[in-house]
Amino acid sequence: MTAPSKPLPAKDERAERLAAALRENLKRRKAQARAKGDVPKPVDTGRTTENTGG
Repeated sequence: MTAPSKPLPAKDERAERLAAALRENLKRRKAQARAKGDVPKPVDTGRTTENTGG
């Protein structure tokens, strides 16, 4: 059997790099949305989570 010439990087390292990249991307998109004023606000439907029995 032949061994690979380079040891393969651990999948955990790749997952950590991917997670970090996704977090940075989300931060950047949120900052852009805030700058444009496109941040969606929660819609008030007039309903409450309490049961008023009404």
